[in-house]
Amino acid sequence: MPAVAYTNGRYGPIADAAVSIDDRGFQFADSVYEVAAFLNGRFVDWGKHLWRLNRSLAALHIRGVPSDAALSAIANRLVAQSRATDGLLYIQISRGVARRDHPFPANIRPTVVMTARHFDFTQRIGQQKAGIAVISLPDQRWARCDIKTTGLLPAVLAKQEARQAHAFEAMFHLPDGTVTEGGSTNMYMVDKAGTIITHPISARILPGIARDTLLGIARANQIRVEERAFSIEEARAAPELFLTSTTAPLLPIVRLDDAAVGTGKPGPVATGLAEHLWDEVQRQTGWSARPATVSAF
Repeated sequence: MPAVAYTNGRYGPIADAAVSIDDRGFQFADSVYEVAAFLNGRFVDWGKHLWRLNRSLAALHIRGVPSDAALSAIANRLVAQSRATDGLLYIQISRGVARRDHPFPANIRPTVVMTARHFDFTQRIGQQKAGIAVISLPDQRWARCDIKTTGLLPAVLAKQEARQAHAFEAMFHLPDGTVTEGGSTNMYMVDKAGTIITHPISARILPGIARDTLLGIARANQIRVEERAFSIEEARAAPELFLTSTTAPLLPIVRLDDAAVGTGKPGPVATGLAEHLWDEVQRQTGWSARPATVSAF
């Protein structure tokens, strides 16, 4: 299956795609991005991704971007050309190409790039059953983590440190111990009463798409949700921890740094919510894993 790209009106192999070295996305990370999952050729939570993309564009004052309808048409055509049934669509929009100078240049056209690649979501089934390891790291990112920009170097460094520690993700915390989110995920704690606790929406965290869907599912199933800050010490003592993201969509955390979380196995709240999330994916796309693999189907 070919990995294909769209670049300012042109479709073709990713290897042939290019943008100018004067593009402000390259020079300044003056750009935003989105990653959307598609299964059975259908997008999951597409409307929410467009909402967040427009929110990020507005925050950086990037104008002149194609309409939602035009972006949707490009996305669907790209997925069809990729011939990938299941995969990830990456969207990146920069302010455009101009002579290198910090202030916004006038009268330039945004650069719009999309790629579509195959992604094997079935790999998550085993990870959900076994659980994953996470390490804790100081949050050294800028103060507007709610904008999905391509300025991701702190996350890159954290992800590399997690990989070297044989962990799946890094859990960021502030100097006072407050847990914010992961390198590319939202973080959750389950307390002894079974309440799901996660950092409230603020400039410190990205308004996750999977987060929004998960919390809606939890509330619909009468699972109590508390959007408040929690500390790394609370996380260490919690019976359950888990994370969400577009590519996860939910993974239980069974080890934090050098200690087991709870029993050291995925807990009932995370396990049940993971099945509900797969049900929602199936509702939107018709996609399902093998019945013998996932009881939710």
